[in-house]
Amino acid sequence: MSRLSTKQLSIGYEKREIVSDLHLHIPDGKITTIIGPNGCGKSTILKTIARILQASKGAVYLDGKSIHKQSTKEIAKKMAVLPQSPEAPNGLTVQELVAYGRYPHQKGFGQLKEYDREIIQWALEQTNMEEFAERSIEALSGGQRQRVWIAMALAQETDILLLDEPTTYLDLAHQLEVLQVLERLNQDQKRTIVMVIHDLNHAARFADYMVSIRDGKIMKEGSPDDVMNADVLRDVFQIDASIVTDPRTGKPVCLTYDLINQQQEQEFTNRVPAFA
Repeated sequence: MSRLSTKQLSIGYEKREIVSDLHLHIPDGKITTIIGPNGCGKSTILKTIARILQASKGAVYLDGKSIHKQSTKEIAKKMAVLPQSPEAPNGLTVQELVAYGRYPHQKGFGQLKEYDREIIQWALEQTNMEEFAERSIEALSGGQRQRVWIAMALAQETDILLLDEPTTYLDLAHQLEVLQVLERLNQDQKRTIVMVIHDLNHAARFADYMVSIRDGKIMKEGSPDDVMNADVLRDVFQIDASIVTDPRTGKPVCLTYDLINQQQEQEFTNRVPAFA
């Protein structure tokens, strides 16, 4: 089942088409990761699904209805978005930023009610940020800031979370910290999570479903085992990858890789058809 999908979606900037005729179904209650080389259209697709960008053709559907036929507040009650490298206004505390997540549920002058405060506290607890509630955003580490933004998204009380490269600029420990928070939210609460991620091993480790993109088209989608293999990575990234199984997680891992030279690429193209 899929509450979130695209049909014949095309997206362009000025006269250049970035994404063409995209048909994508996001599995409910799962973690989906989107991978692909720089400039392939990953973030463009996520932003269009989030209604940040306008499609030139086709549509994004949420609960069977085009997102452009639903109000902004209606969408915000169903789907939260964490863009790449978000910035908060100066001087905000952690609790104040998380409280912004309650905006879609407020009426009139937007004063917080007791239930709103309970949800804010719950979001802070889910992201292990309750002890930092009164601290200013500027005083936090990179990983802590990402957890605050995730807490704000949780405060929206949506079933669907979209995240554009949530681990950018974080060190390895903070990357794992953020991804494990998202994994726990999915496992404990069945939140549908869609992430654009550059790191292939993180994308495979935390995904139930993977989508590989090249030149604005889906090259391969399916389980991590379906997507994280040498043939797919050769076709998508032009690399010759060595894939092994992680003994801790049972997920595929890219152990090492080399660039494919033009002669190797031509031999591969002649031997194997492009992935559908």
